[in-house]
Amino acid sequence: MKFGASLKTPCYVIDESGLVLNLVKLRELENRTGCRVLLAQKAFSAFAMYPLIAEYISGTTASGLFEARLAYEEFPKEVKTAKEIHVYSPAYTHDDIRELGRICDVVVFNTLEQWEIHKDSLPSNVSAGLRVNPEKSTQEHAIYDPCSPFSRLGTTIANLQGKDSSRLKGIDGLHFHTLCEQDSDALESTLEAFLDKFGGFLSGMKWVNLGGGHHITREGYDFERLVRCVERVKKYVPLVYIEPGEAVALNSGWLAASVLDIVHNGMDIAILDASAACHMPDVLEMPYRPQIVDAFPAGEKPFTFRLAGNTCLAGDVIGDYSFENRLKVGDKIFFCDMAIYSMVKNNTFNGTPLPSIAVLRCNGDLEVIKEFGYEDFKNRLS
Repeated sequence: MKFGASLKTPCYVIDESGLVLNLVKLRELENRTGCRVLLAQKAFSAFAMYPLIAEYISGTTASGLFEARLAYEEFPKEVKTAKEIHVYSPAYTHDDIRELGRICDVVVFNTLEQWEIHKDSLPSNVSAGLRVNPEKSTQEHAIYDPCSPFSRLGTTIANLQGKDSSRLKGIDGLHFHTLCEQDSDALESTLEAFLDKFGGFLSGMKWVNLGGGHHITREGYDFERLVRCVERVKKYVPLVYIEPGEAVALNSGWLAASVLDIVHNGMDIAILDASAACHMPDVLEMPYRPQIVDAFPAGEKPFTFRLAGNTCLAGDVIGDYSFENRLKVGDKIFFCDMAIYSMVKNNTFNGTPLPSIAVLRCNGDLEVIKEFGYEDFKNRLS
């Protein structure tokens, strides 16, 4: 990477030009269908980029009070095209609702019981929604499947059938979120299940939210099928929301790391100043294998190394990779697609420093916008 020579590591680098390419595609979706695209902050909360994102899409969605506050404070609100703030959580406290009612445009409830507990505390200008569970699994990652057996996420049709219809009075829309890194064929099959189970409740509703997990900006994604899905929903309600998280910043950043030492124990092991456990926890949680600039599968090139973090966790291992040249202390490693989830899920286990955050501007300039230190570790504790 040309910009990496003087870069102090570890550091997340946001690719502004990559972000713009994604946003152009999402704006095309809005223009083609009239839907409203919302940034799911749970995937990308680098608020220094919010002014740029606000130029292209209609708002944000939050998973709780703090994300909602971040959107309220940092996502620009234009006079002519006011940006919306949505929030969904499996449950709310009374204090949450009082604050969310002040700063949000849409509050989505997980159950009718949650709605009935809090509806009298919600201002009349706030739109209320209900998350439903279509019970249609389309993925292999059980940890990320809201439609798995005994899921707590969303109201099933069994919990609506036979209920007094007046209990839905005041609910403006239905929301489902069932996908994870998937193409629009998964949305299409989920939509079939949603309409089959809940289509009868849509009369008089103002909106439907198709949730997230749509890899809209991934190469090869079936965009036209997505357009057809949105248009189909618009036959039932006037407004459709979609809230991609990854698609906004997919392939729009790296995590830069440096080799601190080489350990030999049956194979060469490079200890980095970046950690799977601390800086890219999805590598262990999913699990998945991140791509690396100029690296290849183990054994494919002359020199194979295991890349590992600098923590006491024995399993803090990123994976085995091969390189054209032997790694040495001081070499830099660039992990791809690290703008999403990594920054919002990182931690300071072992007192490990958090990576800095930099932006590679469209003009090629590299700007470090945030650095972290000991106080950031200390202030999380008491």
